[in-house]
Amino acid sequence: MPDAPTSPIARQQSVRLVVERLLRDRAVSRAELARSTGLSKQTISEVMRDLERDGWVREDGQIQGSVGRSAVTYALRPDAAFVLGVDLGGTKLHVALADLQGEIVAESIEPTTGDGGAAVVAQIGRMQEALLLQASVPVQRLRGGVMGSPGIIDPASGSIVIAPNIPGLDSLDVRAELRERLGIEVAIENDVNLAAIGEHWRGNSRKARSFAFIAVGTGIGMGIFSDGYLVRGARGAAGEIAYLPLGGDPYDTRGLRLGTLETAVGSVGIVERYLALGGISGSTVRDVFDRLDSDEAARIAIDEVSRILASAILAVHSVLDSEIIIMGGSIGARPELKLRVDEYLGRCMRQPVRIERSALGNRATLIGAVGSAIDLVHRSLFGIGRGAGPLALPAVAADVAA
Repeated sequence: MPDAPTSPIARQQSVRLVVERLLRDRAVSRAELARSTGLSKQTISEVMRDLERDGWVREDGQIQGSVGRSAVTYALRPDAAFVLGVDLGGTKLHVALADLQGEIVAESIEPTTGDGGAAVVAQIGRMQEALLLQASVPVQRLRGGVMGSPGIIDPASGSIVIAPNIPGLDSLDVRAELRERLGIEVAIENDVNLAAIGEHWRGNSRKARSFAFIAVGTGIGMGIFSDGYLVRGARGAAGEIAYLPLGGDPYDTRGLRLGTLETAVGSVGIVERYLALGGISGSTVRDVFDRLDSDEAARIAIDEVSRILASAILAVHSVLDSEIIIMGGSIGARPELKLRVDEYLGRCMRQPVRIERSALGNRATLIGAVGSAIDLVHRSLFGIGRGAGPLALPAVAADVAA
């Protein structure tokens, strides 16, 4: 075995190897750490002593050895640090405080303030303070956060380039304002991308390395994983499928603001389609779905929307070759819609791609934010994580191989 490292770089590498193993196996003895990492027993002892002293590791139990001896096992302390997950929407703000295993210890939902970007930052700050107090967590143990936001996020700076639903947010250095208000680093990611991360961590695509998460609600968006990595594109706009030339004329200038596909299958488009077929005035999207068994206009409207979505999925799958496609959002996760989309895919694909509804529902973005924040803390403290731009797939959810 090599001698104990003396340089800071060597010690950092040793800590990284040990923490990676603890993340993967949760509880392990010092002897097992030495065997699996290739580090000397002396180095393991020194690393574990430092991690215990700083509150990152605790004794977790004992295992019986082959010759009758027992050995103490160690695990990372989930309460050694906490993270903040934020799901910022045009009408709803959802904030959660979680430990390093992703266990949410406190959360809160409020209507998003309509007073602009600076007021939103102040609102998040107030909610953070209330959650820390509620969970009795000292502010010093809050080590990082991730916020999901609508719009396009610049992959280099993390700034919000376009935020159509929250006035003034795209003219503000949101990351700097959050750092100043919360006292921690907060990364910003597109909300649908975070929903894809959440599904990959704790949803229906955990075993898939290449998949797409399609969210359909007021609008439509997509998060893409390819070979285990989140795809953002050159300007952070990968997955902005609202502008696919489906469901209408892409040269119609009315589609320039929201996109041709979104205009056809978003909530407003569904209601307009229903009313054009003679539906009941004043109806909502929920009304249209509730009337599927009794209203011919509702049945035709949802069938037409399903056909358009199937065409979009066919186009997406032809480019990405996804193992699975997850449907989410208030409309996309409806079982009635999935049933019809599956029927149309069977008519336009020789081997239809597997479609699954989101397992996390309206919590997908929040769960993705929590998992990504944990990954950021692991990377900042221990150099662990598989980079995919500003955020990586949560190491607590997947392998953490270097």
